[in-house]
Amino acid sequence: MIALRIKTSGLPLNEPLVVRLRSHIDHANQHEACLLSTAEGVAEFDFHGFSFALEIEDVKSIDGDVVMFLPDGRSVHRLIRANSKHNTLLVTEQCDQLCLMCSQPPKKHHFDLFDQFATAVKLAPADATIGVSGGEPLLHKTRLFNMMTECLQERSDIKFHVLTNGQHLSRADLPVLSSSLFRRVLWGVPLYSENAATHDLIVGKPGAYERLCSNLAILGQAGSSVELRTVLMRENVEKLLSLASFISKDISFASVWALMQMENIGFARKNWNKQFYDNSLDFKPISSAMDLVLGSGLEVALYNFPRCTIPSKYRNYSHQAISDWKQKFLPQCSDCTDQTKCGGFFEWYPEDHGFENICPN
Repeated sequence: MIALRIKTSGLPLNEPLVVRLRSHIDHANQHEACLLSTAEGVAEFDFHGFSFALEIEDVKSIDGDVVMFLPDGRSVHRLIRANSKHNTLLVTEQCDQLCLMCSQPPKKHHFDLFDQFATAVKLAPADATIGVSGGEPLLHKTRLFNMMTECLQERSDIKFHVLTNGQHLSRADLPVLSSSLFRRVLWGVPLYSENAATHDLIVGKPGAYERLCSNLAILGQAGSSVELRTVLMRENVEKLLSLASFISKDISFASVWALMQMENIGFARKNWNKQFYDNSLDFKPISSAMDLVLGSGLEVALYNFPRCTIPSKYRNYSHQAISDWKQKFLPQCSDCTDQTKCGGFFEWYPEDHGFENICPN
C-alpha cells in the first residue's frame, strides 16, 4: 500500500505549512522546497534556508508532491501526489449521517485546513482533478465554496469532484452552483433506493431521502454535473430495477450513475456479512438495472468491481476506481491479462469471505 505519510525531521512551525517537493527549482516559488542530498533512505531538502529530512527510499516518487507539515508533527501528509490520478482532500471528518457501509466513520471534531488545502490545489500538477471528501464537506459549505472558487479562479485547468450526501444545499446556493467556474465541478451524490424508508435506513437519518431529492433538483436547475452513486447491498440490490426506473424518469439530468461495491472498512466491516452482495454469483439484478438506465441515454459506471466478477458484456463499464494507495491484487491475479484494465481489490478486502467466483483471465 502506498504511504500517504512520510516520517520527517520536521520544521519549526506554529501553524500548518504546505510545501511542494522538487528535485530542482527552475523558478522561485515561496512554497517549494529543493532537494539537497539523498543517503541511505533519507532525503534532505532546503526550504528558504531551513533544512528538513524525509525518510524515503525512492526520492523520485515524491518529486512534485505537495505535502503538509503540522506543528510538532513527525510526519508529512502527502496531500497531492504528482504522479497519481487519485488525489482527494479529506476536508472534514464530521458528518450528519451514519451510513451502514461508511468507510470513514464520522468524528465530532473539525480542524479547519481550508486555507492549506487551497494552497495545495494551486500547487497541483496541470489538468488535475482534485477529489473533495469527508465526512460531509458541505457541513462547512461557506469555507468550501470560497476555497473552490479561489482555486478555480486561479487555475483554469483544475477540476473538482466533490463527494457529498446532498443534505446541505439550498436555493440560495444557485448563483454559485450555476456560475461558469462551477461547471468544472462534478458532484458525487449517494442515492441508495427510490424508497424513502430504505434510503433513510441505509444512511441512518430520517427524512434524508426527501431532503436529498429536493436538493438534487437544485443541482439540476443549476445545470450542475451530477454523479449519482449507489453502493450495492443486500438491503437495496433486489429493488435496483425500481431505482433505475426512478433515475431514468426523474433524475435524467444526471451525468452518470455509478454502481459501487462495498469497501470492507469502517462501519462496513461490522456489517459486511449481513450487507455484502456477491455479484460474482448473480449479476442479473445489476444488469437489468443497467440496461434500463443505458436505454434511457444515461451513462453507467461500475466502481470497485474486479473485472472477472462482471459478465463480459458489461466489463467495459467498469472503472479503475479504487485509489492507487489502497489498491491490491490477489496472488491468483498475477498472470491475468486484464490486470491493466482492472481496478483490483481494496487493501483490506477479506479474501476468506468476499467474492466466491474470482476467475482471472
